[in-house]
Amino acid sequence: MKRNSQTISRRMFLGATSIGLPATIAGATLAGTTRAAEAAANGLFATTQLRGSVNAAEFGLLPGTIDDQSHLLQTALNRAAEDDKPIFLPPGTYFVSNITLPARTRLSGVAGATRLVFAGGGHFLFSENARHVELNGLVIDGANRGVESYAEASLRISNADHAVIENCQILGSVEKGIHIDRSRGRIARSSVTGAGGDCGIYALENRGLSITDNEVSACSNGGILVHRWQAGEDGTIVTGNRVFNIGALNGGTGQWGNGINVFRAHSVMIANNHIGDCAFSAIRSNAGSNVQITGNHCLRSGETAIYSEFEFVGAMIANNVVDGGARGISITNFMQGGRMAVCSGNLIRNIRTTAPYVDPDHPFGDGISAEADTTITGNVIENAERFGLMLGWGPYLRDVVATSNVIRGSQTGVYVSVVEGSGNTVISDNIISGSSKGAVVGYRWKDAVTGDLTRDGNEHFDHLAIERNRIS
Repeated sequence: MKRNSQTISRRMFLGATSIGLPATIAGATLAGTTRAAEAAANGLFATTQLRGSVNAAEFGLLPGTIDDQSHLLQTALNRAAEDDKPIFLPPGTYFVSNITLPARTRLSGVAGATRLVFAGGGHFLFSENARHVELNGLVIDGANRGVESYAEASLRISNADHAVIENCQILGSVEKGIHIDRSRGRIARSSVTGAGGDCGIYALENRGLSITDNEVSACSNGGILVHRWQAGEDGTIVTGNRVFNIGALNGGTGQWGNGINVFRAHSVMIANNHIGDCAFSAIRSNAGSNVQITGNHCLRSGETAIYSEFEFVGAMIANNVVDGGARGISITNFMQGGRMAVCSGNLIRNIRTTAPYVDPDHPFGDGISAEADTTITGNVIENAERFGLMLGWGPYLRDVVATSNVIRGSQTGVYVSVVEGSGNTVISDNIISGSSKGAVVGYRWKDAVTGDLTRDGNEHFDHLAIERNRIS
C-alpha cells in the first residue's frame, strides 16, 4: 500500500513505543520527521545496508529528531550483538551520549550522511574488552562538548581483539578524536579534524595496529601519536596519511606540535605520508628503536622536520622529501643512548635558522645532523642556511660516515666536532658548492676552531678522514 507523507506504519509505531520512545517521537511524521526516516522505514536503503544487517529504524531510531536517542541506539546495538549481526543507521542526525559498544559491534551508516552527535555528559562512544568492534561510514561529531576524564576522546576503544574504524569522520572533539589502546586492528580511510586535546589519533600500547590512508588536520597539539608507557615492541604501521595544520597549544619545545609522533614504541613503520604545516616536527620519534621513516613528504615544519632522538637504537630514514624547517633531519642524543641509523636518499631544502623558541645553546639551520654509528649517504641538501651536515656535538661523535652527498648553498658545508673524545668520522666523495664559510670546518661546540679542512695545510685530527670531496 502506498503511504503518503503524513502516515506512519503500525509496526514502526508499536516498535518505537514498546521500547520507551516518547510519544512525540513515535508520531514523528506529524512533527516533521525527515524524508530519510520515511525512506528507512520503507526499506529504501536496502541496497546500501549490508545484507543480513539490522536496520536501526526497526528499533525506533529516527534521523533528524532533536530528542536524545541514546537508549534506542544502545538497545539496538545490544540486540544486534546478541545475534552477532551488523546494524545499519540510515542517513540523518542522531543525538546520543554514553554509548557503550558491545563485545561484538558492527555499526555502519552512509558515509558523510549518517551523523552521530554527542548530546553531552559522560562519554560519547566507548568500547572496552571487545572481541570485534567495527565502525563504518559514520560522522562522529563531538559538538565541542566535553567528556569525562575516563573517556579521553570522542571515540575510545580499549583492549579490543580486533577494531576497525573505516570511512568515518571524527570532528568537534574537545579532547582527542580517537583514543585506541592495547588493541589490534586498523584505522583507515577516515578523517579526524579539529581535535582540541592532545592529538587527533592517540595509539597507546597496541599490538598490531595499522593507521592508513587517513586525513588528520587542524588539531590543537598533535596529529597521530604512537606511544607506550614503557619502551617495547609495538609494530604500528602508519602509512599513506595526510596530516596538516597541527598546533602546539600546550606549549613546550617539541613535546607537542608534531604531525606523527612515536614515543618508546619499537619497530614502527612511518611511510608515504604527506605532512605539512606542523608547529614543530612533521615526524618525531623519541626513544623508538628500529623505526622506519621512509618516503614521506614533510613540508613547512616549524622546527625539526624529521627527528630520531633520545634512547633509540636503530633508525632507517630514507627517501623523504623535506622542504622547510629549522632543521631538516636530526639523529641525536648519543649522550642518552641514541645511536645507529641509516640516513640516505633524502631531498632536503630551505632550512632556516629561525625556530618557535630561542635556544642559545644549540644552533638551528642544519640540513642533517647525526652523532653515533650512522651512515649519511646519497642525500641532496640545498639552502640549509647554516650547515649542510652537522656531525657530532662536543665529544658526542662516534663512527659516522658522510659520503656521496650533494650540499649546495649552506654557509658551511659540513660541521664536524673536533672536541677531545670525538670518535672516528669519514667525510668523503661529497660535492659541496657555495659554502661561504668553508666546505668542512672543525667545531668545538658552537665555535669554529679550524679553517676549511678540505684544503692542504689545515690541522690534522686523528679521528677524521676527509678525502676526495669536490668543492666549488
